[in-house]
Amino acid sequence: MGNTPEQWRKEAPPSNKQAVFKLFVGYAPGVGKTYNMLSEAIRRHSRGEDVVIGVIESHGRKPIAELARQLETVPRRKLEYKGTLYEEMDVDAILARKPRVVLIDELAHTNTEGSRHRKRYEDVMDVLEANIDVLSTLNIQHIESLTPMVLKITGVQVRETVPDWFLRRVNEIVMADLTPEALQQRMSRGDIYPVERAQMALGRFFRPGNLIALRELALQQVANVVDRSLEAFLKQEGEPRPAVRERIAVAVNSSPSALYLIARAARMAAAIGGEFFVVHVDVGVVHDRPDRLRTLAENIRFARNLGAIVVELAGRSVAEVLAHFVREHHITQMVFGHSARTGWQRYIYLSAIHKFLRDAPAVNVHIMTQQAK
Repeated sequence: MGNTPEQWRKEAPPSNKQAVFKLFVGYAPGVGKTYNMLSEAIRRHSRGEDVVIGVIESHGRKPIAELARQLETVPRRKLEYKGTLYEEMDVDAILARKPRVVLIDELAHTNTEGSRHRKRYEDVMDVLEANIDVLSTLNIQHIESLTPMVLKITGVQVRETVPDWFLRRVNEIVMADLTPEALQQRMSRGDIYPVERAQMALGRFFRPGNLIALRELALQQVANVVDRSLEAFLKQEGEPRPAVRERIAVAVNSSPSALYLIARAARMAAAIGGEFFVVHVDVGVVHDRPDRLRTLAENIRFARNLGAIVVELAGRSVAEVLAHFVREHHITQMVFGHSARTGWQRYIYLSAIHKFLRDAPAVNVHIMTQQAK
């Protein structure tokens, strides 16, 4: 069973002794993440660094396989599951080999049952804790907080994800960039998928609008990581940026659409470096519905994986409870979802907002559409 975010942070070595975690990010398959990672590894090996491959997924692409042959590869571990033999990265063998640098492709990968950990990013943490530098790759759609936005853009529900709290461990980030037009040309030539699959992909995930929007998300993510690195550098040099600490809270319920609201609020908090709270007020209407309880639990799990401080409260009036919470916790920005558009539900919603504004101290209020259209 994997460690919690709190356990990872507690067990992490001191910052001045940490191994370097370098991540190559892209916005779609085929933009060059693995190729760029291998090219850097070969350069470092030529300079005398002890570099090995933990796992590389070539997906039948010859240029990737040719580059990989230039480096030592730690043999994979074979696992049998339901009568089929699988090969997974052998974490124990990497730790025993103890290179200076290891390449671990496809960070969001889910391991075969019987592996050391369920997820590959948990394997990466073990390697980093052994003071071994890691080069890895990730497509932007696999970042957990972005999955609702990716679903909205592409219509594809991403199943394999990496939690946002883990990505805060990244020391260096590189954007493997390619224009959407060039990527589509690569796809048409069969450089990414076999030609028979390429045409189907071009009409679905690889449509121009999808690629442009995903590329924008990737650029924003890279900018956020670079900004955090600059902040850390200035602090180390004794020149921190003067700033007032924002405290952002989002009110959520047991609706599935709350995931989208949580994700947007998390990105908002990350962009301004604010503390992030997710608040649920129980007014006694959820416990009679098992389906609502399950959805609420999923919303809370999602929030915690994004690094939120989850607060569960109870009371007769959501507006009154939230107003008290804002006052007690010195919240500077409050986020509400807006889905009720007509009739009696709209009246109730607006009345609750007005009551909150009347009772709460001075606070910035954001009303966001919480449905991914």
